[in-house]
Amino acid sequence: MKKIDRGIQFVQANIGRFRCLVCNQAYVTIDGHSLCCPNGHQVDFSKKGTLYFLTHQVASEYDANMLAARRRVLQAGFFGPIVQAINAALPKTAQRILDIGSGEGTPLADLLTLHANPADVGIGFDISKDGVNLATQLTTSAYYCVADLAQLPFTDGAFTAIMDVFSPSAYQEFERVLAPGGQLLKIVPNPEYLVELRHLLFKPTDRQYQYDNQRVLDLFAQHYPAAKRQRIQYQVALDDIDFNDLLVMTPLHWGADAEQLTIAKQQGLTKITVDVSLLTMQKG
Repeated sequence: MKKIDRGIQFVQANIGRFRCLVCNQAYVTIDGHSLCCPNGHQVDFSKKGTLYFLTHQVASEYDANMLAARRRVLQAGFFGPIVQAINAALPKTAQRILDIGSGEGTPLADLLTLHANPADVGIGFDISKDGVNLATQLTTSAYYCVADLAQLPFTDGAFTAIMDVFSPSAYQEFERVLAPGGQLLKIVPNPEYLVELRHLLFKPTDRQYQYDNQRVLDLFAQHYPAAKRQRIQYQVALDDIDFNDLLVMTPLHWGADAEQLTIAKQQGLTKITVDVSLLTMQKG
């Protein structure tokens, strides 16, 4: 089956979860290669079966090379324990999962494989067309589209779970599309996340040498005082991961000067620390 036909088939089966960004009405039909709302507004499917929901230009800092490097690193299992923790927090019953800022798509695809309920529905979105195009190359039941988290093209209560791995948050929109009883599962980096790379790229006097996540934790706690927090910490041996891919996949390299980047590539690393918190909120 062609990608466009597969995408149309998925959206047709889940049409009630998508809504028009012009009039906020749920889409009702697919006419040819166009998704149509009751008021005649439409969005066209791309050749890859994706939908482009942005109503204005949004710049993405993640280019194709960065996303390709991230794909290789993640497919080597870099986020394995993180996805396992998210899966463990989900009920075993069928879930409708929304992945916020899905990037090149691997975490959502891995989560659906782990959760292993054939009735699961997984939708990922990102502002990066490059990321979404990469995601369509995965063998997965997940569907990916281009959208902005500040204006989600989904109906109220469309999802039972929202996963947010290192992406910004728009809590008002999250709560709108989350069904009663559903969960928001947000992954935030802790101070020791990629600490070896930070110390390789920056001097102790540099701002990026250390990381403080307290502002993010405080904001989440303001919105959800009863939220749970689980620390996930492990080390990854870089035997099967190219150091250059690790370097390119993270925004950390943007702040390093050319000399430090050269030194870092010469020295490399044998292992890297992953240290994150899983913040979980259940909607009443």
